[in-house]
Amino acid sequence: MEPQEQAHGSDGDDCSVSGFDSAEKVIMKWDATASEEAREKMIFTDPQEVKLYLHAVDEIQRHVSSPGELESRASSAIQIAMARLEDEFRNILVSHSSPINSDSLMSSSSSSSHLEVDEDASNNNEEDDQEEETDLLKRTGSSSSSGSATVRLPTGRGSYSRSTSSIREIELIPIDAVVYLSWIARRMVSAGYLRECIQVYGSVRKSAVDSSFRRLGIEKLSIGDVQRLNWEALEQKIRRWIRAAKVCVRVVFASEKLLCEHVFESVGAVNIHEACFMETVKGPAIQLFNFAEAISISRRSPEKLFKILDLHDALIELLPDIESVFDLKSSDSIRVQAAEILSRLAEAARGILSEFENAVLREPSRVPVPGGTIHPLTRYVMNYISLISEYRPTLVDLIMSKPSRNATDTNAPEMDFSEVENKGPLALHLIWIILILQFNLEGKSKYYRDAALSHLFVMNNVHYIVQKIKGSTELKEMIGDLYLRKLTGKFRQAATYYQRAAWVKVLYCLRDEGLRTKGSFASGVSRSALRERFKSFNALFEEVHRVQSQWLVPDSQLREELKISILEKLSPAYRSFLGRFRSHIESGKHPENYIKITVEELETEVLDLFEGLTATQQHQRRRSE
Repeated sequence: MEPQEQAHGSDGDDCSVSGFDSAEKVIMKWDATASEEAREKMIFTDPQEVKLYLHAVDEIQRHVSSPGELESRASSAIQIAMARLEDEFRNILVSHSSPINSDSLMSSSSSSSHLEVDEDASNNNEEDDQEEETDLLKRTGSSSSSGSATVRLPTGRGSYSRSTSSIREIELIPIDAVVYLSWIARRMVSAGYLRECIQVYGSVRKSAVDSSFRRLGIEKLSIGDVQRLNWEALEQKIRRWIRAAKVCVRVVFASEKLLCEHVFESVGAVNIHEACFMETVKGPAIQLFNFAEAISISRRSPEKLFKILDLHDALIELLPDIESVFDLKSSDSIRVQAAEILSRLAEAARGILSEFENAVLREPSRVPVPGGTIHPLTRYVMNYISLISEYRPTLVDLIMSKPSRNATDTNAPEMDFSEVENKGPLALHLIWIILILQFNLEGKSKYYRDAALSHLFVMNNVHYIVQKIKGSTELKEMIGDLYLRKLTGKFRQAATYYQRAAWVKVLYCLRDEGLRTKGSFASGVSRSALRERFKSFNALFEEVHRVQSQWLVPDSQLREELKISILEKLSPAYRSFLGRFRSHIESGKHPENYIKITVEELETEVLDLFEGLTATQQHQRRRSE
């Protein structure tokens, strides 16, 4: 228990002056300005000296308002004593202040040792006080096996209870040192040195918090510094900040608040523990949240969406802890800042999604991708919305309005959501993005000079869209089977249009019309017309094979299905044509000039299509065969 003031009975002024003289000698003995020994030694390393010195301070304090010379001597002695106690206060804080080990914090369990305090203010029995004081002053701060230690501190509150299970207070300073700090603080405040006490405490503990920040990788960056960083560097800092912010709020700040309560709540001055807590952590807290604020107001671009959502999720998870740790009137600004950042992050996410939609619609590239393969825009957009679907729990709460089309914008597709009217706003935004992607791709398909390649391009890209939707459970659920079937019909329709554009002329060569004549040719077939027909077929097929072997259908299953579909029409038609007219050619001169390919060879050559082969590669393949 704290050393008590000595009782003064009816012995009169002589006894009082005698006590004052003794106390003054103790104070002067430890005057660092007058004694080398006092400068080199600290009082609060020796429990007995602590007891004597505090008793002396209390005795001097009683005489500060005494009349005459005694008042002057008391005032002088109190100034010396307060200077000494301030040094002792600082030394205890510094010697027990060290940065928190970030590795142990990241992996530690939610249970951590903490001080439990109670009070029995009515117990003034000197014998009990002496026994408890002796026990306390011998302690080294070791905890019981349960991980917590109970000490009696002169405080006005009972036990400290955590408001959220995620908060993990740790013992920043050993219990015996906390008690010493509390005793010193009480006397400094009583003597009118409240400001000095708060400044010393805040200065030392803020340095400890700054050290913990450095260990956690939190840099001192202004909002301007953050906004000037390139995005790759910023992504890494965001990941680090999210991990560190949880430790800062739940452990560092929470533990500092707990320490302030134990050191200052028994002091008696109104809200002193609040003032010391804010003196310690306000600067670091602002530094911590300024980073998230800088991100929330930075220039918007699509690649930032997911890190902004990560920040939003981390902050919304932390908000109850922030409100719990910063529940004091003096820390309103911290709570308000966190809430405002959360709101700005939400608005930034909504804004980025809207800007992404516009970017997809306006993407200006005009150069056709070689071979009609999947456009980079398609890959980018579908990968992007697949990621969006993974953030569904967050975005469902943030995206509250349906997409809208500018009525005056003629460069945007019409919107008809009647088929998906039961979908929520987020799902409708994703469907809208797919719709405007298709609209943009339709425009890009017109840059191909070959109509067949234009259709192949549409087929490839819409098929890719369908496969990406099917590959994501979340995305498929949001898009829905109805719209997915509509997309499937779209790429199948494009495949049909491709076959018509690419093969109708080839198949047209295999018709009977124009081959029969009423002339002398006994069979009624014009040999010259038939020869021309074979020559036309050979030339057209060779050209289609040469060109379309360079085209691409990246999906192997779609590629094989398309080849089979072509052969189902081409092989029977060619086989039948040969069956009907082969004899007419073979009975004439040089039949090899007209029938250049067998049915089997035709089928083999069709299998070369859509592989993206150059002319050289085609030639090498033929030689190897």
